[in-house]
Amino acid sequence: MANSKQARKRARQAETRRVLKASQRSMVRTYIKRVIKAISTGDHGKAMEEFKVMQPVVDRIADKDVLSKKKAARLKSRLNKRIKALAA
Repeated sequence: MANSKQARKRARQAETRRVLKASQRSMVRTYIKRVIKAISTGDHGKAMEEFKVMQPVVDRIADKDVLSKKKAARLKSRLNKRIKALAA
């Protein structure tokens, strides 16, 4: 339990940040699922379209340090690789 005024404020800030970041992580997962769903149907055009929508969202969330930049790059790379495999 926070005893000082400063500690109480930090606890409030941490909780606010936790809720916001959880929401942002959930949003990113939703965009990723959309791309995976398009890939699983085998529709290359739809998969590329969803990927182009997902890419800036993932980058923006990585810039805010909700996701690490390396994880964002890894996600994009792996999904792009699977999309390219559809075209071949």
